[in-house]
Amino acid sequence: MQADGPNIRRLRERMGHGLNSFAQRAGISPSHLSRIERGLSGAQPEVMQLIAAGLHVEVELIIKEEVEKK
Repeated sequence: MQADGPNIRRLRERMGHGLNSFAQRAGISPSHLSRIERGLSGAQPEVMQLIAAGLHVEVELIIKEEVEKK
């Protein structure tokens, strides 16, 4: 399970939150949130819960769909 960083950024910006204010609201560091949004870092399930709660969405909405490789 991996965070869908671009979707998290889109949702955060749609809500009108800047990176720093949202990270503070979610209880994580701005640098960690930035790395998650850019796909440079993964997110533990607890962090995914914090981000989803801050965005007022279900965790499933911010999870990257895994594509089966044949």
